[in-house]
Amino acid sequence: MLETLYESFWNTEYWLPSGYTWADLEDSDGITYPHPKDLLAAIPLTFVLIVIRYGTERAIGLPLSRALGIRDPIRISAAPNPILESFFRKQRKNPEKYELSHLASQCGLSLRQTERWFRHRRNQERPLLSNKFSQCCSRFLFYSCSFFGGLLIFCNETWFGQPETVWDGYPKQPLQPAIYWWYLLELSFYLSLLITLTLDVKRKDFIGQVIHHFITITLIFFAYSANYVKVGALVLLLHDVSDVFLEAYKMLSYAQWKQARDDIFIFFTLVFLVTRLILFPKKVLYTTYYVAQKKSKFFFGYYFATTLLMALQGLNVYWSFLILKMFYRFLSEGQAKNDVRSDLEELDLSDEESAMRQQSKGRI
Repeated sequence: MLETLYESFWNTEYWLPSGYTWADLEDSDGITYPHPKDLLAAIPLTFVLIVIRYGTERAIGLPLSRALGIRDPIRISAAPNPILESFFRKQRKNPEKYELSHLASQCGLSLRQTERWFRHRRNQERPLLSNKFSQCCSRFLFYSCSFFGGLLIFCNETWFGQPETVWDGYPKQPLQPAIYWWYLLELSFYLSLLITLTLDVKRKDFIGQVIHHFITITLIFFAYSANYVKVGALVLLLHDVSDVFLEAYKMLSYAQWKQARDDIFIFFTLVFLVTRLILFPKKVLYTTYYVAQKKSKFFFGYYFATTLLMALQGLNVYWSFLILKMFYRFLSEGQAKNDVRSDLEELDLSDEESAMRQQSKGRI
């Protein structure tokens, strides 16, 4: 039964255009083609990247956060209270007024004491500023290396200036070693993000991130297996560049470098909107929909890839809406205020962070 499922899954009708089989993509005469089994190397590499990431956060991110003046506020721990702790863990972290009154009477506390307990307990759950900065730092380094490495590949190709050429000779397009390593690193990176998603800083668009990571991982796997590596490389390049500036913006926000943060925010907004709402539809969606159908017959893989690309574009439109909301506030208030970044990241700011921000304003 498993063998039948395996053969059905890798049926060439799903993965390749009509008239081609997997035998046509076997290596010969020194020419190498993508093979799905090549991506098995991503499994151990994923855990290697997790180790490297956490090592980078501690060896580079934390020292850099201290050098930039980021200080974690002193947090008051909530006093041990089994009744309140049980409610906090099993029901909700921010109880309603009537629930607070009931809990206060159960514990023999005043309403104010109960509110304070829940506030302190919520603050214990929130990540420290230095941890947020360190996570952004590790992602900034990866996206920077990925983008500039991809840019070196594109310097010798016509795929960006003439995106229709990504379909020349499809599906018998030889695989470049640099492309293979780029795909392998990107796949391993997004697998590592998916594995550690619940351990990282909780973001407001958590569900969007899960969907994004699943779509990205599926796209990378399918693009490599069906030899869509060239159009897939275009997708990676256009998405990595804006992520570089997003992580830089968040790091500057945590460091409270207001002028640099605002400058990067403007640049990030322009890069994001241009790459994801203009270049991505023009150079990827258009060529996939119109050019590909002229050079090869329709098959299941074509529809599957197009559907995933459209879903990815749907996420781009959603995030563009959030960014434009931030940009509108920036224009109306004159700066990209720290609390605005919650639209892209954390659910809210802790009381300690707010106090720290007020202290910083006082010093200024």
